[in-house]
This record gives sequence, structure tokens and C-alpha cells, in this order.
Amino acid sequence: MLHIGCHLSSAKGYETMGKTALSIGANTFQFFTRNPRGSKAKAIDEPDIARFLKLAGENGFGTLLAHAPYTLNPCSADPKVTRFAAQVLQEDLALMEHLPGHLYNFHPGSHVGQGVEQGIELVAAQLNDVLTPEQKTTVLLETMSGKGSEIGRTFEELAAVMERVDLNDKLGVCLDTCHVYSAGYDIVTQLDAVLEQFDAVLGLERLRAIHLNDSMTPFSSFKDRHETIGKGSLGEQAFINIINHPVLRELPFFLETPRDNAGHGEEIAWLKEHYRG
Repeated sequence: MLHIGCHLSSAKGYETMGKTALSIGANTFQFFTRNPRGSKAKAIDEPDIARFLKLAGENGFGTLLAHAPYTLNPCSADPKVTRFAAQVLQEDLALMEHLPGHLYNFHPGSHVGQGVEQGIELVAAQLNDVLTPEQKTTVLLETMSGKGSEIGRTFEELAAVMERVDLNDKLGVCLDTCHVYSAGYDIVTQLDAVLEQFDAVLGLERLRAIHLNDSMTPFSSFKDRHETIGKGSLGEQAFINIINHPVLRELPFFLETPRDNAGHGEEIAWLKEHYRG
């Protein structure tokens, strides 16, 4: 079964997100645990979560993906920013334990001139501070496009973070199609080779979710400009290949394209049409 969803607003709660997902043909979704540009976490609403879990069970929902706010930068040179990142990670992972067995994704951050190695050390230190042996949530590092001083442009950088984390069995990777293509991984004409490289560096068992995004910019541009599926430099056939690839087809897919819910519904319908179930 194709588990496909998009990013939904969590403002009205989990049950509402679940019903919205169903209304556009989705059977999973991504959500922010808090305002993507802010700092205050949403209060935990146990009855709402219970209603959602019942709805999800009745409708065969796949794994959910929570997303950290964009303001999170665990490898900043500013101690105030890294303290905020630690607070957010701790609060968000506590929240996710009320949705056990799902995924939490974050951008590794930008080293802002400190250098890649220092950035990697700082991200790993943050993870060592917040991960616990008993947690049920898998934390995902997202593949990044490489703009500015981002950590995570290469598979090797993500592997270097994981190697420094004691509880790295709690870690995985979310592969963003726009980001990896912009970062210089040719998933359009060399998908098998890219996945073989991922396996050699990280291990395919680490790959737990896919962000499906076309790209406004060309291959190896190091830009982060998402485009509607089939309307960018990756093209329609690349996405047909991705969702049907034997290594990827059972993973949850999440659209982050620049469309509203109705538009995402159109993309979901198109992807389902081209999924060889």
C-alpha cells in the first residue's frame, strides 16, 4: 500500500488533521509540533490524541512524521540558540511519546562559520543530551540541499553525526528529493546508484521517510526551492520511479510542495494512479 500524505496544520488538533488527510485521499501526514517560526509548544490534548488514534486505526494510517520548527539550530555559534534547540527537542520528544512509534524529523542546522566538523560535534552533543533508551520515537535527520553552512548536504555528514551519538539506534534519515537532487545526488537518472551509496555510508535500514518535492532549481544547485510534483527539474518520471522502487515503496511519503490541501489532494491522486500496488 502507498502511504502518502502532506503537511497539515496542527492548530485544530490531531483528529482534525486525520479527517483532513482522509478528505484529500491521504493515509498519513506530517505536522509541526509547534509554530514553525515560534517557540511555544502545543499543549497535550489526550482526548484528541485518543480520538485520532482510533480514527487512524480504523482507516489504515501509516506512520506519522512530526517536524521540528525551522528556527531550530542545534549547531549554532550562539549559546542562546543552542539552548533553545535543546529545550525544543526535549519538549517535542516528550510530546511524541503520546504518539508512540512515530517519527520526528529535524534539520541538522547550520554551523554559521564554525566549520562542518564543529557543527557535527554540536548536533551530536544535542542528541546525546535528549535521547533516552526508553523512547518510542525515532528521530530523523533530514538530508539538506547544502545552501550556506548547512550540515547534512552529504550522506557522510549525516553518518558522522550518528557515529557520535550513543543511542544511535534511535536515529534515522528522512530523504528529501528536492534537497538531495540540489545537493548533487542524481536521483533522476542514477537512483539505484544513489541508494547504493546511501546504503554504503548510512545503511538503508536508516532510511525511514521520504519528503516528495520537485525542485525549482537545477541539479547540484545547492538551493532549497520546492516545486509541485512534475513541474520542476526532477520531472514526473523520477517520482514514478521513486514511489515504485523496491527499496522505497513501503516507506511513508510526505509532500511538501507549494500547494494547498486541495492541490495536495490532486498530487496524491496522481501518485496513487502511478503506484504499482
